[in-house]
Amino acid sequence: MNAENKTEATAVKAAPAANPASGKRKRMLAALGLVSALVAIGYGTYYYTVARFHEETDDAYVNGNLVQITPQVAGTVVAVNADDTQVVKAGEPLVTLDPADARIALANAEAALGQTVRQVSALYVNNDVLAATVRQREADLSRAQSDLRRRTEVTETGAVSAEDVSHARDAVRIAAAALDTAREQLTANHALTDRSNVAEHPSVQAAAAKVRDAWLSNARNTLPAPVTGYVARRSVQVGQRVAPGNPMMAVVPLDGVWVDANFKEVQLRHLRIGQPVELRADVYGGTVTYHGKVVGFAAGTGSAFSALPAQNATGNWIKVVQRLPVRIELDPAELRAHPLQIGLSMLVDVNIKGSGAELSTANTSYRTRYATDVFQRQGEEADREIARIIALNASQDGTQNRAQGALANKVVAKGGRA
Repeated sequence: MNAENKTEATAVKAAPAANPASGKRKRMLAALGLVSALVAIGYGTYYYTVARFHEETDDAYVNGNLVQITPQVAGTVVAVNADDTQVVKAGEPLVTLDPADARIALANAEAALGQTVRQVSALYVNNDVLAATVRQREADLSRAQSDLRRRTEVTETGAVSAEDVSHARDAVRIAAAALDTAREQLTANHALTDRSNVAEHPSVQAAAAKVRDAWLSNARNTLPAPVTGYVARRSVQVGQRVAPGNPMMAVVPLDGVWVDANFKEVQLRHLRIGQPVELRADVYGGTVTYHGKVVGFAAGTGSAFSALPAQNATGNWIKVVQRLPVRIELDPAELRAHPLQIGLSMLVDVNIKGSGAELSTANTSYRTRYATDVFQRQGEEADREIARIIALNASQDGTQNRAQGALANKVVAKGGRA
């Protein structure tokens, strides 16, 4: 057997051995294709039933209010009662200014109010005095007229001289003039007192306004916390001279934070107001899930509101996908259980299957209101002090002043409306 025949025999023997490996490879490729098909079917099923109804982003951060503490009057800081990271309650004093000048001005205003009340009370008392004077002048005129009549009747008998009759006529004219003067004085005094009482008299109201202004200036030397929250950015120091509007610290109410999620513009097509949202914070990992809802869309993208907005009107323009901040409201109960600080990162998953308001109505379907009543309490205290001064100095006599309790209530109510 030559070399050529040996090679052919070897090839014939090797051919049957190669067939099993080729069949195994085909089976593996078939299995891989089947697995790929199953994965594709599974993903397709998941996408059409679940994934296509969700929009996600990790470009989301906790945001909240930073309530600035600024003085309303100028003064020197004598006490700072809170520091960064500490919790304060609404109404607690945070900073105290030197109140010496304000207290002197308040004492002067209170004294002026008391004096005005006494003067106005005297006007009401004068109504009775002038009325009695009018009655006295009427009696004088009646007596003078009687004297004149008697003298006139006996003039012809010669018992009374013509001079006496002339004097009687002069007495009548003098008595009539005195009566007119008394009546005019009574009318003038009524013009000062009618249609009001001591508390509502314009002079008393003007003096009360000065007391209220001085009281508020004195009360504003103590700066209360407008809301309950954490102190941040404290910069004020004891002994510092401050002016109205200077920021001294901030109070952050962490019970009212929200999340600003920056979605790509291509993700906004199906986002709506009111859609449910699930959120996870990096600080808690995947162990805590927050629930919320979409409550609003920003009026512009982040680049549009940046300090240096992009200028695309150039020949080197390259399109960059923009992001629009979307506000998400969190469940308050979940926030209390797991607090969040401003600036923390969040993973946001919006369920877009639910219906909601269109983008065009985003700013009309939801309203937020922030308010505090800690400054209103200062005005109420001023009104109570004014009522006390009026009740202390008002006359105890006369129909205008017989109900001092009602007087005080009227002043407090009027001040509250103002």
